[in-house]
Amino acid sequence: MLLARELTMTTTPHTDQVLILDFGSQVTQLIARRVREAGVFCEVLPCTVDDERIRAFNPRAIILSGSPASTTWETAPSAPQAVFEADVPIMGICYGEQTLCAQLGGAVETSEHREFGRAFLDIQDDCILFDGVWKAGERHQVWMSHGDCITAIPQGFRVVGTSDGSPYAAIANDEKRIYAVQFHPEVVHTPDGGKLLANFVHKVAGLAGDWTMAAFRDQAVTAIRDQVKDGKVILGLSGGVDSSVAALLLHEAIGDQLNCVFVDHGLLRMDEARQVEDLFRGNYNIPLVVHDASELFLGKLAGVTDPEQKRKIIGATFIDVFEVEANKIGGAEFLGQGTLYPDVIESVSFHGGPSVTIKSHHNVGGLPERMNMKLVEPLRELFKDEVRELGRELGLPESMVGRHPFPGPGLAIRLPGEITPEKIAILQKADAIYIEEMRKAGLYDAIWQAFAVLLPVKTVGVMGDERTYDHVCALRAVTSTDGMTADYYPFDHTFLAHVSNRIVNEVRGINRVVYDVTSKPPGTIEWE
Repeated sequence: MLLARELTMTTTPHTDQVLILDFGSQVTQLIARRVREAGVFCEVLPCTVDDERIRAFNPRAIILSGSPASTTWETAPSAPQAVFEADVPIMGICYGEQTLCAQLGGAVETSEHREFGRAFLDIQDDCILFDGVWKAGERHQVWMSHGDCITAIPQGFRVVGTSDGSPYAAIANDEKRIYAVQFHPEVVHTPDGGKLLANFVHKVAGLAGDWTMAAFRDQAVTAIRDQVKDGKVILGLSGGVDSSVAALLLHEAIGDQLNCVFVDHGLLRMDEARQVEDLFRGNYNIPLVVHDASELFLGKLAGVTDPEQKRKIIGATFIDVFEVEANKIGGAEFLGQGTLYPDVIESVSFHGGPSVTIKSHHNVGGLPERMNMKLVEPLRELFKDEVRELGRELGLPESMVGRHPFPGPGLAIRLPGEITPEKIAILQKADAIYIEEMRKAGLYDAIWQAFAVLLPVKTVGVMGDERTYDHVCALRAVTSTDGMTADYYPFDHTFLAHVSNRIVNEVRGINRVVYDVTSKPPGTIEWE
């Protein structure tokens, strides 16, 4: 559940922080991930941000991202002048290198030799960016994605790396502490790329790398108290990792000033409503209202088959139910949300690139303006894996911390076609068997997300001496290191056969099980 937001920076103070300017690359978030992994706090702002905002951010280093744009266009985005006046280390990546060169006196032209995908970098000279990673004379795999080529570099720069399609694939100005690379060090396809970014923030910028989750917890608690003061906060608890961690953090900061509302829309996994209620009432004593609105939701969804229409119905109905419970509690000035940093990045992303797209089915909508509530978003600086780490820091059980992502509309997006109570019951049972067997096999934590889908088709089958005409169930499991790219999990055939047999034998209404082996390319964040 997201409300619209303006471009705002963190209210939590950080001494050492890196600014990443987004020129529209689909993998800009990965730059931030690698910097965070190096123990340094960073934020992403669009490249259109004004000079005053950059100065107010007070960065200790600046990174310029890639972009689908070309510096040869008249409308090409460029780095704000404040970047070059900040007197801090700068690193340009892909388009970031090209705009650096174009703005500082070099030249960029459309090339006949484009480079997309795997390439190899020939190290021409040593530099601090490569320190302890690559040496002159070596060749290393990198990931390229460019159609233009730098044909001249600015005065004061030297070439430290080349590729077949880029004579200036890595350049350095040691005096001004400006480094730039044509390839993408942030993606996993550049095996040593994370080390290069760590070198930039540690060895070039001199940042300590001491940003820890314990420190974040203390800072966040202080920030929440300063914002809320004596006010009351209402949080829509879904039972997922994000809202659960947000609830614990808010409760630590303001105690009984927090009230949680759990709306059961009837599209949850098996026994999920009971598990959420038991956890938060039995273990944390957090004030919790549970509203079973499953009949209301299913009534409104009756006969609806369009997936986007389903999402809108669920979103609107959720808002109505939530508003009723909020009014019963009364006096709440603040709305707590488990908004994560990728949501913030996407909502303020530079609109010249694909990273602005938000997949609508992940959320169920925002609250109406008539509720007139201020936002409290204690997780807005964190990525998903950092939220899990914070959950552990707060003492959340590992069974909850390690839960796979489960989007707001729940099973509605895993039931193509009309939703009925019978279909929900069938899918819940199949999904529960699938998840149970993954846990038994010790595979659950190795998988980013897994779920079952009840397909809107039936097939003829024979079970014993009986002919059946029942549903097909599809199983999906993906691995991911960043939540942006995904590959199917290579289950052993013995495991798949065992799970399929259990589902067919134990779930009436399913007579066939298939496994989805589709991968998701960079920038695609939806799994359903």
